[in-house]
Amino acid sequence: MKKFLIIDDHVVVRSGIKGLLAELYQPSITEEAFDGESALASLKHNFYDLVLLDIQMPNTDALGLMEYFIIKFPDLKVLVFSLSPADVYAKRFLKAGAKGFISKDAPLQELKTAITRVLNSGRYISSDLAEALAMTENQQKENNIFNRLSAREFEIANLLLEGNNLSSIANSLHLRVSTIGTHKARIFEKLNIKNLLQLKDLAVSYRF
Repeated sequence: MKKFLIIDDHVVVRSGIKGLLAELYQPSITEEAFDGESALASLKHNFYDLVLLDIQMPNTDALGLMEYFIIKFPDLKVLVFSLSPADVYAKRFLKAGAKGFISKDAPLQELKTAITRVLNSGRYISSDLAEALAMTENQQKENNIFNRLSAREFEIANLLLEGNNLSSIANSLHLRVSTIGTHKARIFEKLNIKNLLQLKDLAVSYRF
């Protein structure tokens, strides 16, 4: 028997999904929560094969809730089901541990497909969303300031970030210390920084 939890503050939405799940999975049990607090109360006492999560609910930090789910219930399968723009929110929730992201505007058959795929330990994002995420990823790569570095400079920047000094980098790369110093100066010039602390800050900003 499958057991589901719907987390959504709209009664009509919960009722509609509940009817769909009852139709798709017999026998099954579907329980409801209307915000983060009621969702956590249900999860503390029950195991669910699948959770359908809306991300715009009163008094609820949905992203924080998603992150908490994965910490406390690492095997939990969560499918985000929301009217919020996927190109803005999907990447954040998928990174936080959601197994899929689907719009409430999606056709019924697509919702069925998403539920089935996540239940079977897969992941689900629509083809349109996959394309949008790929475009965003490519734009981020194009705008990444570290792409200004040559292959050797990129390597040395990594070694500097790992805490290596010029002498140890020179030894590991079989180069002169003066050569490493020249590369370091070029790295700082290309990235428009003046010290290692700024290099570390940039690395964090660009997830380098």
